[in-house]
Amino acid sequence: MSARTVRPAPRIHLPRISGRGALSPFRLFLGCCVALACSLGAADAQEPTPEQLPSFAELEAAGAVIGEIRIDNQNIFDPNDPEENGILYRAANFIHFRTRAEVIRRQLLFKSGERVSVRLVEETERLLRASRILHDVDIRPLAYRDSVVDIEVKTSDNWTLTPGVGISRSGGSNRRHVDIEEANTLGTGIFVGINRTSEAVRTTTEYRVTESRAFDGWTTIGAAYSKNNDGDRRSVSLTRPFYALDTRWAAGITGSMDNRIESVFTDGVTASQFRHRQGMAEAFGGLSAGLVEGWVHRYSLGFTWQQDRYSVEPGLSTPAQLPGDRTIAAPFLRYEVAEDNIEKVTNRNSIGRPEYFVMGLQSKLQLGRTSTGFGSTEDLWLYSANVSDGFKLESSRTLLASAAIAGQYGAGGIVNQLSSGSIRYYRPLSDHTLWFASLTGDALRAPATTEQLLLGGDTGMRGYPSNYQSGYRRLLFTVEERVYTDWYPFRLFRIGAAAFFDAGRAWGGPDENTANAGWITDIGFGFRIVSARSVLGTVAHIDFAFPLNRDPNIKSFQFLVSTKVTL
Repeated sequence: MSARTVRPAPRIHLPRISGRGALSPFRLFLGCCVALACSLGAADAQEPTPEQLPSFAELEAAGAVIGEIRIDNQNIFDPNDPEENGILYRAANFIHFRTRAEVIRRQLLFKSGERVSVRLVEETERLLRASRILHDVDIRPLAYRDSVVDIEVKTSDNWTLTPGVGISRSGGSNRRHVDIEEANTLGTGIFVGINRTSEAVRTTTEYRVTESRAFDGWTTIGAAYSKNNDGDRRSVSLTRPFYALDTRWAAGITGSMDNRIESVFTDGVTASQFRHRQGMAEAFGGLSAGLVEGWVHRYSLGFTWQQDRYSVEPGLSTPAQLPGDRTIAAPFLRYEVAEDNIEKVTNRNSIGRPEYFVMGLQSKLQLGRTSTGFGSTEDLWLYSANVSDGFKLESSRTLLASAAIAGQYGAGGIVNQLSSGSIRYYRPLSDHTLWFASLTGDALRAPATTEQLLLGGDTGMRGYPSNYQSGYRRLLFTVEERVYTDWYPFRLFRIGAAAFFDAGRAWGGPDENTANAGWITDIGFGFRIVSARSVLGTVAHIDFAFPLNRDPNIKSFQFLVSTKVTL
């Protein structure tokens, strides 16, 4: 047993009883009471605090068994913190429904009666934080005796009711939205939302409900319906994923129907439009042996179906050639491999919050075969693959790399193939500053006649209008110096800033930019505002970007306001 376990209470001495009447019943009773009080006081004085208890690593090494698991589900703000004890904070706590203890308990990967595992404790913390309805998670030993440890899981909530009106701007275009969403209805973790979005391409009203903790606590049931000014979309899903490294099985079924107007851009301007109706469905089941010697291997079988129909829309300019109608129906085999290597960091893509970088090798391969016997338009091989890895360099530098490819192969060769890759580099200069660089590239091979890669505005190159360049190839290089401050106004927002340089190009294909077809560059600066206590957890970007080699038809600077998931 560890030397840091509960120490025995010191020996208790009865008060010395002497003199006349020493053996009287009254004095004997008084002495026993004093002794009992001293004994209880000494025991209380020796009760260890959580900081004095063994660590989870020490408990695992000692073979400790988990006893009671106590859930301490706190509200959003801590009334014991003077900075969070104002009337508005108390009002927010009063209005908010705390996440129910049983919702948190069902997300735990460890149970009473099992041996302590550091890996399961750490993975549980990652999963709880990933749920987004929780602001903070602290898992710690609470008491230890006779090789049994009681564990406390202490959580605090995020604000999950998000009614709001907002506007964002990028690439010279505005995007407006009106939302009312509750991500933790009555503390159950059920998401219910209605939002209306208006942007350059379309206006959409969406209704969505998702229960992500159904049945065994790991099954997600979701449904959504959206009505657009140019069509509508419906989707449903029932999925139990490989939610943890040691998960042994997964299964799911999803489906959607989409009806919309598609646009083709040239020089950032809509050149033609057409109607696109699409139906999709997929069912799969998978098995795994779990985590074995630091690696996970998963095998899944499934069936995918997709139908695309294209037509001319009256009153709109039509492309010279519409894509051909297609139906894909194919069984598929999927293989996944994952290495257990995850690093916990702060001040990378957010501010003041724990982040998790997947440093180990991750890969997924999928191969399917369409058949006219299943109703497909033609016989094709469907293939997709992606791989990512992380590299820890000296001086806390980190390099994350990924690549992906997806396409089809038939009698005419490769068609509709998209290849992409990215490299992201993080170099901390101090606790509050960091150099970030990224290089991303994409390439289309034998695409459908209307497929294109876009660059400008919200697709990269912040100093240029949206969809400024288009083509079959795209490269984007970005360098940023990020600043993370300790400013925490109203205990609601984290504040940062960034200076940046972008260089990129999209080229090739029939819709290549004619006004400025070469490499384009820009510089700029901006502010970052992290919604620290909201379930959205988003980062507001307020940027001023200046194109360095613009043509006379675009502005000398772009003002962008957008919401993203990272800095």
